[in-house]
Amino acid sequence: MHSFAVCGTIRKTCVVDGDTIWLEGVKIRIADIDTPEISSPKCNAEYERGIRARDRLVVLLNGGELELRPIGNRDEDQFGRKLRVIIRSGRSLGDQLVSENLARTWTGRRESWC
Repeated sequence: MHSFAVCGTIRKTCVVDGDTIWLEGVKIRIADIDTPEISSPKCNAEYERGIRARDRLVVLLNGGELELRPIGNRDEDQFGRKLRVIIRSGRSLGDQLVSENLARTWTGRRESWC
C-alpha cells in the first residue's frame, strides 16, 4: 500500500490537487472527475473548495488498497498524464468526491466553480 501526502518539491507518490496525483513517479489525472483549481483559481471559493478536495483525496487514497483502471481508449491526456479511474471496493474515489460536493463528474469540458 502507498502512503500519500500533499506534493512538495519531490513528486514521487503524492497529491497535487483534487484530480491529479503522482504514483511512484508517474503523473495521473483522475479521469472520471473535475475538481476546482488551486494553482490558478478564478475566485476564492474555487480555491477553498479545491484545497478541501485535495485534502479529502489524500485521506481517501490512504484508506486502503487501490486499483487504477484506464477509461475509454485514451491512455494519456494532452499533458502526458495517465488517465485513470481510482477504485476501492468496487467504487470510484471520484464518485466519492462527487457525492461530497468536492468534484463534478467529468463531462469532457471544464465548467466554472465561481
